[in-house]
Amino acid sequence: MNVISADGSPLHVEVYGAEGAPAVVLAHGWTCSTEFWAAQIRDLSADHRVIVYDQRGHGRTPAVGPSGYTTDALADDLEAVLAATLEPGEKAVLAGHSMGGMTLMAAAGRPGLREHAAAVLLCSTGPSRLVAESLVLPLRAGRLRTRLTRAVLGARAPLGPVTPVSKAILKYATMGPGSPAERVAECARIVHACPRAVRVAWSHVLAGLDVEAGVRELAVPAAVLVGTVDRLTPPVHARALAAALPDCVGLEELAGVGHMTPIEAPEAVTARIRALVTTYVRTVRTEQEEAV
Repeated sequence: MNVISADGSPLHVEVYGAEGAPAVVLAHGWTCSTEFWAAQIRDLSADHRVIVYDQRGHGRTPAVGPSGYTTDALADDLEAVLAATLEPGEKAVLAGHSMGGMTLMAAAGRPGLREHAAAVLLCSTGPSRLVAESLVLPLRAGRLRTRLTRAVLGARAPLGPVTPVSKAILKYATMGPGSPAERVAECARIVHACPRAVRVAWSHVLAGLDVEAGVRELAVPAAVLVGTVDRLTPPVHARALAAALPDCVGLEELAGVGHMTPIEAPEAVTARIRALVTTYVRTVRTEQEEAV
């Protein structure tokens, strides 16, 4: 289905599972798509209603003009998806990976998120200083590393076809050293499918990202999850989030896992989402039923 965002942009949305089941909304990250959540969709849709959407320019959501790539647009898109797929007042667990987590932070003060979020999962993400804290380049922290990292992440060169070399580069930059070959190939296929212009446009947004204010406004139970060898959003971000969130309900660091947690450690990510649903969505629903 298509959902129309505030600026008229269409968003590709998919809904899995039975009507009336506890709802989960999944927001993917930079250069990814709904396919990134394939493991979570398979598992959760058996007893949840799972809502996934392609961020603008990714997957089957069309690209937009240069002015359409902003954190406000991310928040607008999320609000549009929530309004179109959830009943008024219906609560869901919202999980965001990387730029998807940044989407939740950008939307923290929005009425739509406050209406529909029972709890959130911030997965492999950070609110600011993404380039400065990145460990993709094995250099000492400082201006040189920041400048070179900005150039690498914002490079305009096409990624080209998936090859053994490109998979090795992707694995080094975004995944843990023990990641199985089939999961590396899955990530490479998804990332390489992202259009170059979209990848570059969002890289500029992420390079200047600052949604720290959103962290302080995210006044719902929030769990934080990160891989210990995440080079793109290393654990320093997760620890800072856990300290700054108004209602942090747990920080989990997955040993040996990199940035692509939903694919690298699907069982752990799915289990965390399930636990949030059990604790917060079903509790809210039970209280509402008792009140009636």
